[in-house]
This record gives sequence, C-alpha cells and structure tokens, in this order.
Amino acid sequence: MLTFKQAMDEAQKYNKRHALLGNGFSISCRPHIFVYEKLFEKADFSKLSLSAKLAFEALKTQDFEKVIKVLRDANAVLSAYSGVKTSLIEQLKKDANGLREVLVQAISSSHPEWPGEITDEEYTSCRTFLSSFNNVYTLNYDLLLYWAVMHNDDGEKIKSDDGFRKPEDEFDSEYVVWEAETSRSQNIWYLHGALHVFDAGSEIQKYTWINTGRRLIEQIRDALERDYFPLFVSEGTSNEKLERIMHNEYLAKGKRSFSSIQGALFIHGHSLAENDEHFLKAIEKGKIKHLYIGLYGDENNESNKIIKTRAKRMINNRAQSKPLQVSFYDSQSAQVWG
Repeated sequence: MLTFKQAMDEAQKYNKRHALLGNGFSISCRPHIFVYEKLFEKADFSKLSLSAKLAFEALKTQDFEKVIKVLRDANAVLSAYSGVKTSLIEQLKKDANGLREVLVQAISSSHPEWPGEITDEEYTSCRTFLSSFNNVYTLNYDLLLYWAVMHNDDGEKIKSDDGFRKPEDEFDSEYVVWEAETSRSQNIWYLHGALHVFDAGSEIQKYTWINTGRRLIEQIRDALERDYFPLFVSEGTSNEKLERIMHNEYLAKGKRSFSSIQGALFIHGHSLAENDEHFLKAIEKGKIKHLYIGLYGDENNESNKIIKTRAKRMINNRAQSKPLQVSFYDSQSAQVWG
C-alpha cells in the first residue's frame, strides 16, 4: 500500500488529478460529530405523532422535503372536504411544521456551528491536501470543504470555484446563486448537495457566513420558514439518489462533470458503498485512467477487502479499449486535517 505522497508523486504523470471525497474526509476532522450516515438517523421524532415518522415509511423515502410537502398537501385537500375530523387536519399541519424543526435540530446536532471551531492549523493541512487536485467532488453535505476553501491564511493558495455568483439584479443580496451558464470554471462540486445550498424553486441559492455573519442553524431555520429546503440527496438506495440527482439541474451537471474527467482520480474517505453505485458506475464508464483509493487501517481488514473486491470489479467492467488501473494508499498518511 502506498503512502499518499507516493501516490501523488506517481500521479504527476497525468495532466489532471481529481478527488472524490466521502464521509471519512469529515470523520477525520471531528470523529465525535461526523460518525453518521443520514440526517434521518439523527432525527428526534419524539415530540411528533407516531404517524409523522411512519409517513416516511409509507412514502418509502428519507427525504424530509417530500414528506413535509405531502403532509401539507393532505392538510389542504382534507380541509376542503366536509366530515373530516378537525383534529386530523390540525395534526397534519402540526406534524408538517414540526418536521421542519426536527430537520433543523438534526443538522445542528451533527455539525460544528461556526468555522472558528476548526483551528488554523487544521485548515492549513486541509488546504494543502486540496491543492493537489484540479477538481474536487464531494459526496458529503457538511460545510467542512466550503469552510476550508474559504479560509484565509498565509498557507497554501488553492484555486476554488463552486460556481455560485452574486445575483445580477441583487448584488447586495445575503446569498449567491448558481446558474449553468456561469459555472464553466467550476472545480468544486457537491454531488449530493450541501447544507448551505437551498432550492428556492426558481434558483439554487447558497448562503454564506461572509455575507450574513450568521450561524448555520439560524440561516437554515429562516430558510425553512420560507419553505426553502437544503439541497441534499438523503435517499437510501443508489437508484433513488440517481433519480433525485437527474431531476435537479445543479446536481445533474455535477454528475456530468464527474463522468467526463480524465487522468487520475483519488477516492478519499469512501467505502465504495452500494448506495453510491451511480458514481462508481460513472467511473467504470468514464475516462479515468488511474484510480487511487484510500484505505483506512489494516489493508486486509474486512471493510478494506470489500473495497478491494469492488475495485477489482470496476477494472473488469471497464471496456478493454479504455483500461483502468487501480492503486491503494494509506488514507491516514494524507494527514488531511494535520
């Protein structure tokens, strides 16, 4: 198994080097906070009716936005019918509003509240790591990547562009917006969305600390009050995630960008899990020549054996005219956060 430096030195023969970040990127920064898979699993439904949580099962989703919308629609429709118990209508309204607060609390309990909780030394190490890549794609929806690329210090300067710009007609706006036409130089992609990115219907908005001076929890609560939801893919299966991605212009363009990259790709902090098959298959069908996969701990432990098996299948699934080479490196040797 290579060290990260050995892998990066070897990858210099390729014109382009890219990174795909998984949850291990965040766990290595704050293990006690980021050891979780989905916001749904962190959510506390105890103050709502039992039916509120069962609604997720009935709709076969873990998407808060979808359930809240259905509850509100049901409330509106049933209100138009005579004979429907007022208590049911009120419960639907109460649960819809309550789920918004459950979402806010789940997010706030799973995330540092402000950038200053990460030290300058940690930011410097992370920026050095990120500076190795032409494009950075992340499957995480936390703010650590955003905070790292925005952190100002005397350390490594990195090229970062997430595609968001000031609105032309509201230059003093508290948020920035993403448009496909202005994202040609974009090299930071949140493939599953992010907590600071909101679907406002007519536009994709990103809320920033710099523009507002307000903490994450406050901005999310205010956005939810206006029925703007964080854009993140929380569905359970790969097919469900892919369906959500392809119905959103920002997410769909991110997937197209990822599918088109060439050269070397470093997968860091990701277990090649089945629920992210849509991106693993994109690698199989893509143009990447060399895949470097970070392994945590003993390279022969059970979880790393599973990763190696999936990597071998990726090699075998590649067209013979575009062979894929795979190498493994010690992810801890990257010292992403120092």
